[in-house]
Amino acid sequence: MNKSITPQAPQSVQELKDYYQFRWKILRQPWHQPLGSEQDDLEQQATHRMIVIDEQVVAVGRLHKSDQTNGQIRFMAVNEYTQGQGLGRKIVKALELEASKQGVITITLNSRESAVSFYEKLGYQAQGFSHLLYDEIRHITMTKTLTPRMNHQGELAQELQNTWHDTIPMSKAMNLAISYYDQKSLITHCDIAFNQNLHHTMFAGSIYTLATLTGWGWVYLQLNQEKLAGDIVLADANIRYLQPIRGAAYATTSINQVSGKLAVLNKGKKARFTLSVNVMSGDKIAAIFNGVYVVIPHTIGNK
Repeated sequence: MNKSITPQAPQSVQELKDYYQFRWKILRQPWHQPLGSEQDDLEQQATHRMIVIDEQVVAVGRLHKSDQTNGQIRFMAVNEYTQGQGLGRKIVKALELEASKQGVITITLNSRESAVSFYEKLGYQAQGFSHLLYDEIRHITMTKTLTPRMNHQGELAQELQNTWHDTIPMSKAMNLAISYYDQKSLITHCDIAFNQNLHHTMFAGSIYTLATLTGWGWVYLQLNQEKLAGDIVLADANIRYLQPIRGAAYATTSINQVSGKLAVLNKGKKARFTLSVNVMSGDKIAAIFNGVYVVIPHTIGNK
């Protein structure tokens, strides 16, 4: 077996079809359940991972957020011919990584009784009986607390989060928070319930605010890392809403989505940043924000 195999999200319509077909074949077909019973109404807002070997799906799993800091793993399945080779563990670890980056603190899952020891080895603790599936398969509720993935940048990210909440009331009401920052990428998230409209989708205004402040936050972090001072203003922006967000959203930007340099601030000149932010719903990009931020050095304002 290739030990370097990494779980990936389905990348095409055919891969997604194969993913669901495998899920049905392993988890539903043996109990004479119809095709389609392997899916629910949370698929579009979930994070999906699969392992493919020799063009065949051999392991799958799904994560969805039930609220801002809680997530659930469901639909774990591994081909019986590859069991014992660590594929299930790879899927769980990949989903945990994504969960932590999206701000999840506690993961819950309902394990078949026969798989409890597998999850215990991965740090999950049994909480008691959950339900009986098809009148014969006992499930046990299990939970695990994740370690935040702030890396060594935790203090700086917390400082930014405090700045948002202290100076921008909307950010505090949204419970805007940073779940990941490593100097290369920034991930933020916000409360689900507060930011939903009467259609149970995320307010367009909340999406825009999440994206705008994520971009602003990226520039703020760069200023602080370079020990420079300046006022950050949004000079121009546009956003494309690609699909409704049902459930949790998170925003991402990275060094590859940003252009601009801070060095000109040392000459008393304004610095200009152009960047993009993706607002995500599970694996899918739900909105794309493009903004231009200008940093005004304090020396200009003090003249």
